[in-house]
Amino acid sequence: MTKNFENYVLPTYGRQNVSFVKGMNALLVDSEGKEYVDFAAGIAVCSVGHGNDRLTKAICEQASRIIHVSNLYLIEPQAECARRIVEQSGYDMKCFFGNSGAEANEGAIKIARKYGEENGQPKRYKIITLQHSFHGRTITALKATGQESMHNYFGPFPDGFVYAKNIDEIESLLDDHTVAVMIELVQGEGGVQPQDRQKVQALAALLKSRDILLMVDEVQTGIYRTGEFLASNLYGIEPDVITLAKGLGGGVPIGVVMTSKKDIFAPGDHGSTFGGNYLSTAAANEVLDILSELKQSGELDHMLIYFEESLARFAAAHPAIFLEHVGLGMMRGLRVADGDTLSKIINAAREAGVLVLKAGRNTLRFLPPLTITKADIDEGFARLEKAMASL
Repeated sequence: MTKNFENYVLPTYGRQNVSFVKGMNALLVDSEGKEYVDFAAGIAVCSVGHGNDRLTKAICEQASRIIHVSNLYLIEPQAECARRIVEQSGYDMKCFFGNSGAEANEGAIKIARKYGEENGQPKRYKIITLQHSFHGRTITALKATGQESMHNYFGPFPDGFVYAKNIDEIESLLDDHTVAVMIELVQGEGGVQPQDRQKVQALAALLKSRDILLMVDEVQTGIYRTGEFLASNLYGIEPDVITLAKGLGGGVPIGVVMTSKKDIFAPGDHGSTFGGNYLSTAAANEVLDILSELKQSGELDHMLIYFEESLARFAAAHPAIFLEHVGLGMMRGLRVADGDTLSKIINAAREAGVLVLKAGRNTLRFLPPLTITKADIDEGFARLEKAMASL
């Protein structure tokens, strides 16, 4: 298998020499039969765990009927998925379906640009994002990403993006050409860094007073990852545009841009061949069922607290290594003194049978399945303790 990767797959990832063959909720088993506790969930994608019986059944039943036609026709599970997303969000919006977070963010940017074209003189086109943000790998989403190191080699880029150092600097960067501000409420790739709630609320009020769109990238924070359906709900704001992906399909590719500007697009303005097809939206509907039931029962909130407390105890046991505990819900991070130590921890954890991630330059990131059990949390941290002892 390694030879096939070397010979036929472009080397865009620093892959570990591990191949998984099956999973059971928060557990994975590799081709050698070794078991791992998964505190990564495919980078927040496997929200209902691995091998989920209900999701598997929904996918198989849909696949046996229709997988795909096209968006030239009515797709009932797509409309149902849109209804559920809008109703669970609590916002008066409409949805467009794509295949990924980057595609959802491209749609958000197009919404902002058309809104700026139609509302205000002079033409408004500038979009402010934050330093250390991450919005995707397509050319425009990459330019929206406030990390200069990611811009190497791929220019010239579309213009009109401005980067603020932090929430506080945004107001000073607004001008007559500004149409939107795009932020993550918790920066994922940027180091699992939550924004200050009061500052976000003040920003939302300021933008509304100046008819500037607030666009919230919830690709990683959405679908109960931070405890509520959307992090925007947790922050008590009403964005104009929200993007979703990752955990919505439980592993089936799907992305959504939702907006209160419900008449912004006309036929032909935007599209996606695969977006919102029968398979992806049938999967998303089942994920929404599973997670909304988990939330309503109180089990999700209980497990979020248990995971946070377990992580805090683990960090407190190693004060010389972990400098800070950050994040919200099941989107957590521990700051590590340096990148070399962080890499050693991740490698040692994998050897001990637990999967964790890197975020930014110095953050150990935790994104477990939202369906994880207490037993798997306990086992995961026990294995992490073994990994720390081996360093």
